[in-house]
Amino acid sequence: MDFNLSPEQQELRRRVREYAARELAPAARDIDRHATFPSDLIRSMAENGLLGLPFPLEYGGSGMGALGYCIALEELAKVCGAAATINLAHVMSSFSIFLFGTQKQRMYYLPEMVKGKVLGSFGVTERGGGSDLASIQTEARLDGVEYVITGQKSYITNAGQADLYIILASTGRAKGSGGLSAFIIERNTGGLRLGKTEDLTGMRGISIGELTLEECRVPKKNIIGGEGDGLKVALSCIDRGRVAISAVGVGVAQAALDASIIYSKKRSQFGRSLSELQAIQFMIADMTTEIDAARLLTYRAACMVDAGSRFTKEASMAKLYSSEAAMRAALNAVQIHGGYGLSREGPVERYMRDAKALAIMEGTSEIQRLVIGRSEFR
Repeated sequence: MDFNLSPEQQELRRRVREYAARELAPAARDIDRHATFPSDLIRSMAENGLLGLPFPLEYGGSGMGALGYCIALEELAKVCGAAATINLAHVMSSFSIFLFGTQKQRMYYLPEMVKGKVLGSFGVTERGGGSDLASIQTEARLDGVEYVITGQKSYITNAGQADLYIILASTGRAKGSGGLSAFIIERNTGGLRLGKTEDLTGMRGISIGELTLEECRVPKKNIIGGEGDGLKVALSCIDRGRVAISAVGVGVAQAALDASIIYSKKRSQFGRSLSELQAIQFMIADMTTEIDAARLLTYRAACMVDAGSRFTKEASMAKLYSSEAAMRAALNAVQIHGGYGLSREGPVERYMRDAKALAIMEGTSEIQRLVIGRSEFR
């Protein structure tokens, strides 16, 4: 078992780290403070090839796979968790087309999405259902050569900013999750409108909001897969999203650790550097160990994606551990920084808020435990 990154992956890490320091770092604080959606950074990430990392060259991607993408997300999240998560939501919507779309759909949409000219969003969640896909109330009925879609989606990442939405709806052929289908709905489609946008505690640069669909007429050709394939489309992308957001968690946690080490070296108490105090050293040791464990879980899940193996349980394990490790690391970072840790002048209180958001996004910690526990009894 080789734990070393390839020269290509190491070069990717170096390149993304330099990009994040150059482009994201100057904007990260203001993005959080003013809850600003960073449209310019989306274009910048696209220009630097960061929206197409996991996709093949034929669609304009880099062919770096899930592991390469996780390496990049970690470096982005170390500087700006919101920018990394916006990237993730876009790439996951692209994946639904890549994995299940027709070749015509792939060639039409993916190159433009990789270039950042079309921003994507994945519309699954509804206010009354959360992670319960079987309770989806949005309905789609076939009317000639079009589907007519009516319903409401909530807590949708990139809502209002995206150029196309992958929407999950019931086509009525079967009850529950077996009757779900996935559709590509472009932003200018009649009957699609943006509802309330959430004012978030963490990841404040993300646009998360409601989508209302009122008799939206969507061409039949815009269905992904076929009728009844929606659950398969959704779960495949959700599992990949959990691997990817695990990398975001590792990045946020690493940022908290890095800030703590720097601060503890320069801050003195009672004539000694904080870094010399055993209590601080123990906190740093716990953070270091947990972050390394989270990274290994994430990389293992990503390698399983690239190998074509089943990875649902491993994705949930990585997501559960990395998001909770990020929260523990951020809390320790605030403690180490003392009063300054509570100040919005410094970054660690932002890491704490962003880390808490990660424990909810892409399925709560409770949902991950449910997935892991059930897998052990099959």
